[in-house]
Amino acid sequence: MAALSSLAIATNYQIGQQIIEDGSFGKHCKYFAAVLEVGRRYKIMNPEKMRDGYGKLIYILQDIAAPEVQEMLECECLRPIKSVYDTLVEAGADRMLADPEIAVATGEIVSGRKHRFQIDKEIKHKEAAVERLSKRYRSRSIDQEELRQCLYSIGDNNAYLAQFRTPVDKMMALLVQHFDPEQPEPGYELSIQQGAGGSRLSHQHTDQFNYVLQSLMLWREVMHDMFRMWYLAEADLLDPANPYSLENTGQGLQRMQQCPRTRQAVEDILAMVKDKCEWVGDQTVHLGDTNVPNALIFIDKYNQVPRILNPIIVTLEAIDTSLVKDPDILAYIQESFNGPDQLKKMILCDFFRLGFDGSGADNFFEAGSCIDGRLTSAWNWCSQLDQKPFYPIFKLAGFTGFDGDFQD
Repeated sequence: MAALSSLAIATNYQIGQQIIEDGSFGKHCKYFAAVLEVGRRYKIMNPEKMRDGYGKLIYILQDIAAPEVQEMLECECLRPIKSVYDTLVEAGADRMLADPEIAVATGEIVSGRKHRFQIDKEIKHKEAAVERLSKRYRSRSIDQEELRQCLYSIGDNNAYLAQFRTPVDKMMALLVQHFDPEQPEPGYELSIQQGAGGSRLSHQHTDQFNYVLQSLMLWREVMHDMFRMWYLAEADLLDPANPYSLENTGQGLQRMQQCPRTRQAVEDILAMVKDKCEWVGDQTVHLGDTNVPNALIFIDKYNQVPRILNPIIVTLEAIDTSLVKDPDILAYIQESFNGPDQLKKMILCDFFRLGFDGSGADNFFEAGSCIDGRLTSAWNWCSQLDQKPFYPIFKLAGFTGFDGDFQD
């Protein structure tokens, strides 16, 4: 009630004061539902924002959705996330989604090593396609500006997915490029042994190669489907028929809640990945238990994948570019690591071995080779980076942390 009152006061002091005095939340249901939906949608479109606030917002909405609270407030504050598809269908303009030009209008422009004039040319083609589509499908129900916003939203989605998928794609390419699954290079074998270096798993080189590859494939598909996963996670979290219970998970009191929609989506992705490879390890999906108490924790865990992989990729790319251009740094790399190529293989070998060894928890249920445990092991590797012999290379590349940015 205090949170809703604060929202009202921030918008209109007189209305907010009236709500505080007489508790008339019901008169302003549409306003509260609209504001809270915008906040949720903003977070989904901008995962780096509202890092603390979003979780608090979801927990408030969980409590608001409870029948006893609804009876007291007399206000329905939950509204489905507004999507481009729903907007276009409501306006009778959904034919635009099947127009061949939409690929140009919403595609991501990747700079890479392109010349500036080529990038500018692609931007002009994209903007021209947006203008043509928005003019073609405008009507009395939806104007040209709203159609532009729909197209820009689809473009934002494509850019978001590329940003999340690209680190995983690059890491899979590095695995295949530098390691042969059948013939390990001396000194860069991926095999791990249970009990050695904190490992909870025992894999020969080929098994570990496949284990890492399938883990990355799984992460990649989750990243690709993240918007749908987020939508389903919210549906589980805010379902009044699916209440949570406060339970001690070993990490304090958590909101334990079943996640049927999210679980089904994860199991579908898992089945798809298993069809593409010979599965190695456990296939248990932890959701609604002490490992992953609810769907909010699941979304937060998988949002960390780019944060884990990007710093490694940036450092590897810096070794081939900025670092080798400095004579003193190059001499240090040659003397300490036998050259840039050997240094890159050392970093990758260490990550592919010890970042996927089932470590990071006190027992096999919480770590090991289960779906959730693979991320736990990778985070455990990140926490030990400062103990690695190549840590100075990360610092020279501008690394400040797995939860921050690189410094120029």
